[in-house]
Parts: sequence; C-alpha cells; structure tokens
Amino acid sequence: MRAHEAGALHGDIGHRGPAWLRPPADVNALVPQLWPRQVERGADGALTVAGLDVRELAAGYGTPAYVLDEDDLRSRARDFRDAFPDVDVYYAGKAFLCRAVVRMIAEEGLHLDVCSGGELATALSAGMPPERIGFHGNNKSVAELTRALDAGVGRIILDSFTEIDRLTALARERGVRPGVLIRVTVGVEAHTHEFIATAHEDQKFGFSLAGGAAAAAAFTVIDEGVLDLRGLHSHIGSQIFDTSGFEVSARRVLALQAQIRDARGVELPELDLGGGFGIAYTTQDDPSTPAELAKRLRKIVDSECAAENLAVPHLSIEPGRAIVGPAVFTLYEVGTVKDVDGLRTYVSVDGGMSDNIRTALYDASYSATLAGRASTAEPLLARVVGKHCESGDIVVKDEFLPADVRPGDLVAVPGTGAYCRSMASNYNHVPRPPVVAVRDGRARLIVRRETEEDLLALDVG
Repeated sequence: MRAHEAGALHGDIGHRGPAWLRPPADVNALVPQLWPRQVERGADGALTVAGLDVRELAAGYGTPAYVLDEDDLRSRARDFRDAFPDVDVYYAGKAFLCRAVVRMIAEEGLHLDVCSGGELATALSAGMPPERIGFHGNNKSVAELTRALDAGVGRIILDSFTEIDRLTALARERGVRPGVLIRVTVGVEAHTHEFIATAHEDQKFGFSLAGGAAAAAAFTVIDEGVLDLRGLHSHIGSQIFDTSGFEVSARRVLALQAQIRDARGVELPELDLGGGFGIAYTTQDDPSTPAELAKRLRKIVDSECAAENLAVPHLSIEPGRAIVGPAVFTLYEVGTVKDVDGLRTYVSVDGGMSDNIRTALYDASYSATLAGRASTAEPLLARVVGKHCESGDIVVKDEFLPADVRPGDLVAVPGTGAYCRSMASNYNHVPRPPVVAVRDGRARLIVRRETEEDLLALDVG
C-alpha cells in the first residue's frame, strides 16, 4: 500500500499498524536514539557505522549479521559506571554474552551477572575476575554451584529453600563461606509484558515477601551460619521506563531488611535493585539516561532507609539491555517483496525468528530502515518478515520503507543487541548469524557464523 493510501486509511488502520504510525517526512531519516551513536548515512545514502559502509560489512561477513559498535557499548557501560560511582554495576550477561563482550565489560570496570553454567564458563574463560561475578538462576544444579564455589564467585543469589540447603551442604563440605543475596519477590506488577515481569507473586523466581518465605529464607541462612548473607535482591522485570515500580519494590525490600534487623539483630550491608531499564525500539519509547536513573533510585533508597531507620546499604544494579541493546543492529538482505491484495506489503529478509524471536514471543516492536542506499520513493507501510515456516515469523510488524524497496536491498533493524543473539535458534536448520564488532574503521568477527557443518556435527544418528 502506498503512503497516500495508508494515510487515507489511517483512521481505520486496524491490523495494518498501531494508531500512532504516520508516514515519515523523510523515509531516509534516522532517529538517533534508536541507533548506535556512530551510525549515519553516507553521501550516497548507505549507512555507515564507525566509519564502515554496511555494504562492505555485508560483502565481507554475509547477511544476516549482528553489527556491534564497540565504542557505543563501552560508552554506555561507562555512562552507568559514572552515574553510579559508589554502586556495583553488574552487566546482565543474559542480554548478550561472548568472550569479547566479557572483556569489554571488565575493562570498563563493571561486574558481571551470569545465570547458567555456560554463562559462568564464558565469563571465566574470558578472564573476568570471579569476585566480580554474580550467579543468578532459579534452578542452579549441584555441578553449577560447585563450579561457582571452586571458582570463587563473588556472590550467589539464592532463589529457593532447596538451593539454600544445597549450597549450605556444598559450602560446609569445602569449608568456605560464600557471599549470598536472597532474591525477594516483592509483588510489584511492572508495566511490561507478562513474560518479562518478574516480581509479581505468581511466577518462578525468588522468595515471596507477602507469604513470609523471604523472611524465613533470611532467618534460615543467618541461623545456619554457613553462608554469608550480605543482602537482599529484587528484580521487577524488563523494558521498564517508570521508576515508580522501583520505589514500591525498595520500600518493601527495606521493610524486610528492618524486620531482619529487629528479629536477628543483623543489619544487612547490601541491596540489589536489579535491572530492567528500558531502551528505545521505536520513536514511542523514551528511556531515562543512567544519570536520571541514578538520581531517582538514590532518592528512593535514601528516603526509605530514613523511614526505616536503616543505614543506607551498599547498592548494586544490573543493566544488560540498556548497555548492549542499542549498541547493535541486525543487517539483512531483502529476498522478496510481496503485495497481498492491497492489504499489506511483505518485505521478506534472509533471517527472521531464528535470529530475533522477540517479536513472535513478546509481541515486541522494532524499527527498520533501508540501509544500502537512499531513496526518493514515497513511503510504503510494510511488514518485515523472515524466511521461516511460521506465519508469526515477523521481524518488524509495521514500518515505512521506500516504495521502491526490492530484492537485494539491505535492511537494518536497530536495537537488537539484547536477547536476539542470546535467544537465537536453529529453527528450520538455519545457522545462527555472526556478531561483527566495529571500531575505528575496522571490523572483527567476535562470534562466527554457524555453518551447515556445525549443525550436522551435532547429529550423531
């Protein structure tokens, strides 16, 4: 459908797109907050990043490919470190982890969160100091906990009474006293998708505050005397823009902190407020800066500590998406363009839900742009879809692309650094894309593209 048709139908756009969608004044324009800071259009309209033309990247590394602006990632890590100078900033590795990123995070002075044995192995193999690692997870195995203890992981976030018993037995056997936090489920309904909200009562993480399990867990650890209980942990969800949820969470967790003090005479020295800070995927998203977040969170904690007559604990936070998400875009090549009876135009690219499951899984919204050239054609309201055998294989639900978009064009989708490569699959036996880091006019491969040989190597039948 052409731009004038889309505009005429805008009042009844229905399945064709959200009500806020309007044709852009310039289909070639880039919205800065959606892209890595070094992305711009060259003189001929092709995107460049860190001085490199995306056409050269496509020719050298193929498509689809995740393109990571290393300076952008590092600068975002520094933004959090500088905004929270007396706070431990843990990069949430589940967003995206590989050895190169571990080294970047370590060099920028951040700590690292892991939530599986594989993530822990990646962190240790890349040289992350174990004392700067936190270990999450609702079902850590004996083998995983053993490895964490043997490596000297700095803190383990307890998630169940089974885990308390398991870790206590392992620590007693080894004669060690690991630092632990208790993950508290505070009953806060974060304004986000239900699958990534993690602090309401009916979900798998943590100890319930309302039901008394969190207090019982703290008393158990203190009374056993084997584990070093350093503090409490709360994480209310992901892609959050409103800090009011953190205010409610901090109030409830610090009330528990006061309860523990009054019952056991122990004032816990640490508090982890979690992460989940949102980023911009579309022009409708308006994320806070790290400096703004620091100011608000500090005010919340100081106020609640004063109300409970508590000393302000040493704080930690866990940004992941907010650091790596905007630093990456995915580069695709268009394969087909299909107009379906005037209802919608489908622009099919050479990736899809195997490299970005979030649209199908969370109904997530993304943006896209023609990346390899400029166009003077009028805007076309299109749906960018993948190559997989699923009708839900959608990359970008609604986006205006030039009406002359055609097979062979490059399309770039920003904001794909978080969870896209981490959750990538081999659906339809499609090999996973590479991750290409760019910096100072140079590109390097930090995660290679999978091959068909890689897929067949696992098939031993």
